Amino acid sequence: MAAPLPLPVNPIGVNGYPGGIQMPDIQQVRDENIDVDAGQRISIDQAGELVAARFEEFLEFFSSSPNSAPSPGNDDMSIASSDSYRYKDQLAKMVDRDGCTLYVDFSHIADFDFELKEALEMEFYRFEPFLRRGLFSYVSKLEPSYAQGAAKDRTQLFVSIYNLPSVLAVRSLRTDKIGHICSITGTVTRTSDVRPELLTACFRCAKCGNLERDVEQQFQYTQPTMCTNPRCDNRNEWQLETSDSTFVDWQRLRVQENSDEIPAGSMPRSIDVIVRGEVVEKAKAGDKCIFTGFMAVVPDSGGLSRAGEAAQTSRGAFNNAEGVRGLKALGVRELTYKTCFVSSSVLPAEVRSGLGNMRPEDHRGDEGQASKAHEVAMEFSPEEREEIRAMKSTSDLYNKLVNSIAPSVFGHQEVKRGVLLMLLGGVHKTTQEGIKLRGDINVCIVGDPSVAKSQFLKYVHAFLPRAVYTSGKASSAAGLTASVMRDNETGEYVVEAGALMLADNGICCIDEFDKMDPGDQVAIHEAMEQQTISITKAGIQATLNARASILAAANPVYGRYDRGKTLKANVNLSAPILSRFDLFFVVLDEMDDLNDFRIANHIIDVHCRRETQVKPPFTTAQLQRYIRFARSLNPTITPESQERLVECYRMLRQGDSLGSNRTAYRITVRQLESMVRLSEALARLHCDDEVKPAYVSEAFRLLKQSIIHVDTEDVTFEEDEVAAVDEDRTGEYDAEATANGEDQEAEPMDVDEAPSAAAENQDQDKENAQALNTDMAAEGTSTPAPKKKKAPKTKISFEMYQQISNAIATMVRRKEDSNETVTWNQCVTWYLEENEDEINGDMEELGRLKKLAHSVIKKLVKHDSILVFLSEKEEGQEHEDRIVGVHPNYSIGGQ
Repeated sequence: MAAPLPLPVNPIGVNGYPGGIQMPDIQQVRDENIDVDAGQRISIDQAGELVAARFEEFLEFFSSSPNSAPSPGNDDMSIASSDSYRYKDQLAKMVDRDGCTLYVDFSHIADFDFELKEALEMEFYRFEPFLRRGLFSYVSKLEPSYAQGAAKDRTQLFVSIYNLPSVLAVRSLRTDKIGHICSITGTVTRTSDVRPELLTACFRCAKCGNLERDVEQQFQYTQPTMCTNPRCDNRNEWQLETSDSTFVDWQRLRVQENSDEIPAGSMPRSIDVIVRGEVVEKAKAGDKCIFTGFMAVVPDSGGLSRAGEAAQTSRGAFNNAEGVRGLKALGVRELTYKTCFVSSSVLPAEVRSGLGNMRPEDHRGDEGQASKAHEVAMEFSPEEREEIRAMKSTSDLYNKLVNSIAPSVFGHQEVKRGVLLMLLGGVHKTTQEGIKLRGDINVCIVGDPSVAKSQFLKYVHAFLPRAVYTSGKASSAAGLTASVMRDNETGEYVVEAGALMLADNGICCIDEFDKMDPGDQVAIHEAMEQQTISITKAGIQATLNARASILAAANPVYGRYDRGKTLKANVNLSAPILSRFDLFFVVLDEMDDLNDFRIANHIIDVHCRRETQVKPPFTTAQLQRYIRFARSLNPTITPESQERLVECYRMLRQGDSLGSNRTAYRITVRQLESMVRLSEALARLHCDDEVKPAYVSEAFRLLKQSIIHVDTEDVTFEEDEVAAVDEDRTGEYDAEATANGEDQEAEPMDVDEAPSAAAENQDQDKENAQALNTDMAAEGTSTPAPKKKKAPKTKISFEMYQQISNAIATMVRRKEDSNETVTWNQCVTWYLEENEDEINGDMEELGRLKKLAHSVIKKLVKHDSILVFLSEKEEGQEHEDRIVGVHPNYSIGGQ
C-alpha cells in the first residue's frame, strides 16, 4: 500500500496562521490508482483529498470579526464572541446538542482560501463528500469520543454552506449549473413526509456471503456491479444489510418561483428540492426561502410507473442468431431523466435582507417573553437597535407610524390605523383547557370604486414577507383552504396548500371579497375564527394551521354605497362573515371641492416626481424593523384597563339593544375580543408592557367608527299654521306642509319710514288688489286665496323619535294588557313625568317637551298608524281627550 498523503498547509498565513510548505493547485492534481491487498486497483481522487485537507485547515484556523454575515437562524450559528468567530465554538455547541450539521459561511471560505472557494464553485457535487470527510477528521481531533460514537452509530456528518454572493431565480437554472454550487430563491408550495434515505449501503453477496461496504447510492437504489471476491461471479443477487448501512432523514420540497420574478406572459416554474439531515422541516408550505446546494440530474423513476401501456417483452420473434436488438424491441420504456436541486441549507428569504421573520411562529409563555424580546433585539445591528429606541421616544409616534403606511395613498387615516394595528396584531393566548385564542386582527374595507382599496392590499402584500394576494372571484374553496391531490411519483394522496395555509403566520389579502360564491365563503369561517382548516378527503383526516390575518376588500352591490341602507343591504356578505371581522371601514367617494383638489394634486405629484414627492416619516425598512421588535412584546391588561373594557362593551351593547342604532351588525362577544386585540396592538405600537386605559379608549373609538350607522333623515314637526284652516279639517294634521317650498317670512318695515308713506302704500296696494280682482272676475277666474304663513319647524333625530315612540307605545300596550284605557293627554302627562329630572322646574323646558310629546303622538296617529283612536269623536270633544291604543299589528321595538 502506498504511503499516506502528506497534509499540505497554506503558505499565505491567513488570519495569523504561520506559513508552511507550498500547497499544490487543486485543479491541477491528478487522480492516482493504488493497489489494495485483494489485488484490485482503486482510484484515489487526489483533488478531493486536497479539498478535505484544506477544509479541515479552514475549520481549525479561521477567525473572523464579530460583525460577520448573518447566520441561518440556528442556535449553533449564533455564537456571540467579543473578539472573533471560530468554528470550534460552533462545533462545541453541535456536540452538546448531539447534532450532525456544521453551518459554514461561504464568504469565510472565500476570505481564507480563494482556491478552495473556486474548487467548490466549479465541482461542488464532486467535492461535497470530501467536505464531510474533512469535517469528520476535524471532529476526531477536538471531540474524539463524539467522532467514535458517530462512526459506531454510522451517523453521517454534514456541512451546510450558506451566504453565497448571488441568488438565482428558479427560471435561471440551466445545464451549466449541474454540479455547481449556487443559491436559488422561491416559495415552497408542497412538502413531503420526512423519510429515511439510504446514503451508503452495505450489501451481502447471496452466493459467497462477502460484504460490500460503503456502496454510494446514485440518487436511486444502487447495487454493486459485481462481487469483489475473485472466486465469485455474482452480479445480481444481493441482500441489504441495514445494520451496517447509513440512513439519513430525507424530504422533498416543491418550490415555485416568486411571483415578482415571473416574466410577463409566463407561467411560474417549479423544481423539486431535496433536503437531508437536520435541514428537513426547516421550511413549510408558504415560506419564501433561499436554498444553497447544487442541481443534479436524477433518473425519472416515477415516469416508469405512470399510467399508460404496460411494458411487454417478447422474444419469440428473435430466436435467430441476431439476438436482441434493444430495449425498444423488448417493449420496455426508455429511461428518462429529470433535474432536481439538492440543498445543503435552507434560509428564510427575509434573513438575507436583514428583516427577519416579522411574525414569529413560536408563542412562549410569560416567563419566556423577556428572553424572546432580547433575542429579537440581538438580531439587529447596534445602529438598528439605536434607531428603534429613537423611534420609540419620538413624539406623536402613533400618527407618524400611521402616515408611514401606504404613503402614496392620500388620506384614509382611519384605514391606515386599522392596517397598522393589523400588522402589529394582538397577543395569542391559550386557555387552561388548551383552547387557543387568536390574536390576529381581521380587517375589511368596503367602499365605492376608485378609493384605493386594492392599493392597501398591494401595499401589505409587498410589505410583509409572508403574505398572499388573491382575488375572491378567481378563488375556490379548495384554493383558499387546501386541496387533496395525487402525487405523480408515489401515487399517494397529498395535501396541496391553499392561500390561507400559505399565509400561515402572515396576512392573506383577498380582493373582491364580495364576489366569492356563498359556498366558498363558508369554507373560510373556521379559518377566520379558529385559525385552522379541517380536511376529511380521500382517507386523509387532518387539521391544518391557518394562523393568518385577513385583509379583505369588497365593493357595494349597486356600484356605490347607499348610506340609507344597512351594510348587509350594501354588501353581499353573510352575518357570520361580518361578525368575524374586527374592523370594518366604509370608504365613500364624496364630492368635496377642497378634498378633490388635494387628491388630484397628490396624484399628479406622485406621477411626476414619485419618490421625491412621497416622503413618509419613516422608511419601509425602518417600519419593518420596528414592527418586528414590537411583535416580540406581549403586553398584559391592567385592572384599570379591564374596567374600561367592560364599560366600553356595555356601552356598545346598550346602544345595540335599544334598537335605535341601526348598525351594520349586532354587537356580540366577538367585538369585545376585538377591543382586547386592538388594545394589545396599541400597547405593542408604543412598546409598552401594559395595556393602558388610553389604549382601550382608542380601540373603542376605532371599533365604534367601524360599526356603520345607517343614515336616516331627521323627523320634522310643523306647528299649526297661522292662517285659519277649514272647518272640515279640524283635528287633522298636515304633514306635508313644507313639501311645496320654503317658509316665507314677512319683511320687517323700517321704523324710520313716515306713517304717511305707509298709508299711501296701503292705499296703493288696495287699489292694485281691486283692479286685479276686477280683471280676474271679467275673465271668469276666481280670486286666489292668500298664501298661508308657515310657522317655524321642530326637528329631532330619527333615533330620538324612535326612542320616544317606543316608550309611549310600550306604556299604552301595558295599559291595554291590564284592561285600562289611556287618552292622548294622559300619554303626554306620562311622558312629562318620566322626564321630570330633565325638566327640573324649568318652565321653558316643560313647554318644549310638552310640545314635542304632542307632535310625536300626532305623527304616530296621522302618518305612522302606530296609535289609533279607540273612541268616536263626540261633539265639542278635542282630539287630545280621545282614547288611543296601539295598532294590533305593530311590534314594539321591531322597526
